[in-house]
Amino acid sequence: MNEDRKTAILAGALYFLGIIAGTLSVVPVIDVPDYLVQISSHTGQVNSGAYFQFLMTAAHVGMAITLYPILKKHNESLALGYVGSRLVAAAFNMIGVVILLLLLTLSQEFVKAGTPVSSHFQTIGELLRMGRDLVNHVGVILILSMGGLMFYYLLYQIKLVPRWLAGWGLVGTAVAIVAGCLFMFRSIDLMTSVYMDFPLALQEMVFAVWLIAKGVNSRAVASGATKTGTNKV
Repeated sequence: MNEDRKTAILAGALYFLGIIAGTLSVVPVIDVPDYLVQISSHTGQVNSGAYFQFLMTAAHVGMAITLYPILKKHNESLALGYVGSRLVAAAFNMIGVVILLLLLTLSQEFVKAGTPVSSHFQTIGELLRMGRDLVNHVGVILILSMGGLMFYYLLYQIKLVPRWLAGWGLVGTAVAIVAGCLFMFRSIDLMTSVYMDFPLALQEMVFAVWLIAKGVNSRAVASGATKTGTNKV
């Protein structure tokens, strides 16, 4: 097994890990009407959500770094832009983790205070919930999508994977950007935004399977290596 095949398998595995961790990072208790009471009694769910969000972040960054040596042979600027977007998105994801843990602390203090009907707890809680939605579904999505446009355009251009797969990624990413912008300006609700992200989520699963099962186009990799060697001469 050559190095490019190993790289593709590792990247696909990290992609899958990110998808699975992202699914497990969902914390339903935050969206129930009496969340300030319920969160404190679902500490395990909140902590596991924070853990899996961190794991998802690490997997996303790892996948980009894994593919970088191949991508930079063709276009170093786009490759750097892609990795950079993943790093910035990782920072936003960690803000989301912090907000999640702050909601847990707020809920615990709210219960200790006797769950007052009207207090600053509700105001802070709503701000934290809205802040987490904006971070996760606007900040992270838009940053990842900007990097995704560079990534899939490069894949489409150099035919590292089939063009239909890269084109699907471009279209799905464009839809995700529209969804993030519409949600940011309150033109759609959160669930509609999530549904609009589904085509890209499905593409990512197919992309991960392709990397593991088929790998990358060896001719495209070879042409990038030749181009790099020529530039050094």
